[in-house]
Amino acid sequence: MTNRTPPMQDAVLIEAMNRATSLELYQLSALLDRLMTDPRRIVAIRKDLHLGQVVRFYDARRDTMRSGRITEMRDAHLTVTSTEVSAAWKLPYAAIEPPLHGAAAAEPAAAPPPAPVRPTRADFSRGEKVSFTDRHLQTHVGIISRCNPKTASVDASGASWSVPYGALRHVLDID
Repeated sequence: MTNRTPPMQDAVLIEAMNRATSLELYQLSALLDRLMTDPRRIVAIRKDLHLGQVVRFYDARRDTMRSGRITEMRDAHLTVTSTEVSAAWKLPYAAIEPPLHGAAAAEPAAAPPPAPVRPTRADFSRGEKVSFTDRHLQTHVGIISRCNPKTASVDASGASWSVPYGALRHVLDID
């Protein structure tokens, strides 16, 4: 692997960008965005990553590389918690320095954090006040009117909802 100058410190590249028109910069930005969010590129990066893994990533605010532990992986981005400071970053996969080939296997796999316990039917009863988030990410608060085997019937927002127990959260009234 060759030792390259980080892009944000490359004087020739910065000078070329300064000579470009705003439209050219916008077109370049759109092209770079398409390239960075290309699913093939994301899959190529994700194949060597796992939850709990320590990786190096680019911190654009400080124009530096940092180390952090992967705490969440989504389709187009991941969350990294810094090992240096108390902070977390939501980053595109393109911001991650790919691990050296075989380094993922050599690094001892840290046990991923235990999955949170999902509520079951036994955790809820008729008449309890609960909240849930619908598929449009709207939060609703209501009262359980019926406990079915897999879902609870919840009267909320003037409608009756059939909600899986795992999606319900208890609501405490503090009056």
